Amino acid sequence: MTDKIEKTDEAWRALLSRESYQVLRHEGTEPAGTSPLNDEKRAGTFVCAGCETPLFTTAMKYDSGTGWPSFFTTLPGVFETSRDFRLIWPRTEYHCARCGGHHGHVFDDGPAPTGKRFCNNGVALKFIPD
Repeated sequence: MTDKIEKTDEAWRALLSRESYQVLRHEGTEPAGTSPLNDEKRAGTFVCAGCETPLFTTAMKYDSGTGWPSFFTTLPGVFETSRDFRLIWPRTEYHCARCGGHHGHVFDDGPAPTGKRFCNNGVALKFIPD
């Protein structure tokens, strides 16, 4: 992991789309089924929309049926987690370890081999085909 990235709020606003800014910097959630990355199947890498840190590969992606891009694992060391108590039950949210951008929540209902579902907001990602 390279050095952490810190920017002013104004710099993040200038860099990101309104939707990406809301999700990455204010822990928003995009509507289910709205991300074209949900259907992305080409070989490649999903990177953070805030800092372009590689986060997932296509081989880690699966169709969870939730309407958000979902992955059963991540590249090593790319996320930090915290507990989110905004709904009735606590959830584990994850943020880019480099820029602090919010990506989504991880659940224990994913496929083998990990049993995890990293449910990611599509606007928090960019896809780079191989």
